[in-house]
Parts: sequence; structure tokens; C-alpha cells
Amino acid sequence: MPENRAAKIAEPFVCGGTAATMASIAIHPMDLAKVRMQLFGQLNPGKPVPGFATILTNMVKADGITSIYKGVDAAIGRQLVYGTARIGLHRAFSDELKKRNDGKPISFGMKALSGMASGSIAVCIGTPFDIALVRLQSDSMAPAAERKNYKNVMDALTRTVKEEGPAALYKGLAPNILRGMSMNVGQLACYDQAKEMVAKLLNDPMTNGPAFTTQVGASLVAGFTAAAFSMPFDLIKSRLMAQKPDPMTGKLPYSGVADCAVQIVKTEGPLGLFSGFSAYYGRCAPHAMIVLLCTESITSGYRKAWGY
Repeated sequence: MPENRAAKIAEPFVCGGTAATMASIAIHPMDLAKVRMQLFGQLNPGKPVPGFATILTNMVKADGITSIYKGVDAAIGRQLVYGTARIGLHRAFSDELKKRNDGKPISFGMKALSGMASGSIAVCIGTPFDIALVRLQSDSMAPAAERKNYKNVMDALTRTVKEEGPAALYKGLAPNILRGMSMNVGQLACYDQAKEMVAKLLNDPMTNGPAFTTQVGASLVAGFTAAAFSMPFDLIKSRLMAQKPDPMTGKLPYSGVADCAVQIVKTEGPLGLFSGFSAYYGRCAPHAMIVLLCTESITSGYRKAWGY
């Protein structure tokens, strides 16, 4: 039936985007703490970076419980665009590669290629929402006189264009593409590979899809690899997106990806590239598990609803 064909084409995008949005809402406070930990070293050079629990506790004390959901509208918008594209395209690319491989499992190299291609395309589409999200999350860290006091995601987007030009919505695009590629390889490609390995260990034939225990084991692996692969790029992306011109000189703190990485290593040491890893892993692991487990469940329900 024609409607079933359309439903099959839309399946990875609808199911993946829904799962990504649900996960983003669930872990938003961790994402907020992660961004603040990443920017702390830039705003407070030489001072020890506080833990994510300390950051969240201080925010609740100062501004109330709703403060830990600052920028959630931008996070939802980002996942509806970026999350839908990166998961949907990866599944579509992987399925096509399997067809060309006579239905047999594809190699990890092919899975990684699919992850990198889909991740880079998705980033190019979703970066403006990423800019808005980082700015909403980091604005209150700036001195009172320098705060923008954005009202919501649309206010952040429109004011950024008015004040800095349309190109400002793509600040940090290069590290964001690298981050998107590494995240997709670490999360989606590694999940697909881990599913096959865990299924063998648990003697799961996966005839009607992977068993729940296989999904959990594979998603645990994917949560760690996603964080480890993408952390340095995510840190550089956050620094470049949040940077503002010096009020006196008009010069930006960083001239590009390489300069940002060099300055971080010089001032904070090599481990500075992993500043905020506890919060980042605390964000990535649950996010990966929610996305991957929900995608499997939502896909199953989606197929039943469409009768195929």
C-alpha cells in the first residue's frame, strides 16, 4: 500500500526524533550543568571547576527549581531538527547499506561511515538551535552588565541575527560537525555493533529484534563511547558558541577550532579538554540509553500501528 511505503520511509525519522526529544527533556538539567562546567574555566581561569551537583544546587538556591530547565524550549527545537535528522538519516543509510550487502550485517567501518555522514548533515541543519541553547544556558554566568537576558529560544535566535548577523547562527560549526560525527559514531554505530556482540554473548537470535537485555547492554556501551569520542569537540563547540567580543578591543577570545583547543590546553592542561566529563557522561549515558531503548520500543509500536 502507498501509505505503508510512506510510513516506512518516515519511520526512522519519526521514531528517532520522538525518542531524542523525550531523552532531551529528561536529561536537560544534566546538559545545563555540563555547559556551565565547560564554560567555567573560560570565565574563571585558575579556579577549580565545581561538580555538576554543586552547580545545580546553587542554581536552585539562587533562582528556584525552574532554573535548571532554562533553555529547554531550545533543546526541544534542537532535537526536533537535529535529533530527527541524525537518527533518521543514520537508520536510512544503514538500511540501504544492508540491502546492498544482500541483507547481511555491515562492517563497523560502514556503520561508522553512516554515522559520520548522517551526523554532519544533521549538524548543518540544527546548529542555529544549538547556538540558542548554549546562549540560553550560559547567559546568567556572565557579569550582570553583559547579560543578554534572552526570553526564549525565538528571542535568542532573532536577537543573535539582529545584533551579530545571520552568520552568528553558525558560530562553532566546524567543531559542531566534528562533535556530531563523533557522537553518531560513538552512540549509533557503536550501538549497532554492540548489539551484535552482546546478542552473541547472551545467545539472543534477534529474530524479532533484539531482546531487552541485549538492548540495555548495548546502550550501556554506546553511552560510554558516545561521551568519550565526542567530549573534546563538545567542549570546543560550547566555548566557540558562547564567546563574545571583548568590550574594549572587540576581539573574540578564540579565532577558531585549533586556537581554542591550544588555549584550553595551555591554560587548563590537556585534561581541560575533558572539563566537565562527569556531567557530560552523566548526560550522555542516560541520553543514549533513553534514545536507543525508546527508539526500539517506539519503532515496534509504530510498525504495529501501520500494520507492517
